[in-house]
Amino acid sequence: MSRILLQVVAPILLPSVLYALWLVAERRRLEAVGSAGTKHWADAPWLWLLALGVFFAVIITMALALVGGESIVGEYVPPQIKDGRIVPGHVVPPSR
Repeated sequence: MSRILLQVVAPILLPSVLYALWLVAERRRLEAVGSAGTKHWADAPWLWLLALGVFFAVIITMALALVGGESIVGEYVPPQIKDGRIVPGHVVPPSR
């Protein structure tokens, strides 16, 4: 679950969160200056925020696929049941 949050949900929401923080800061700045024109959340560039979030999610997924993972050299041991518990499949490194 945490992998899905960090790899998919967080990158998609990140541009919107950053835009919201910028919007709050911009409102405070405009109020301090005394300007009447304020920006509204409804006027957000939703398509661009979503596209940027999906782009971030794709980049993070690709980076994790290239950097992470286990070695593929060795002998694959399929999932087994030992003492009533499921032992996941794994790769045993070759003995030297």
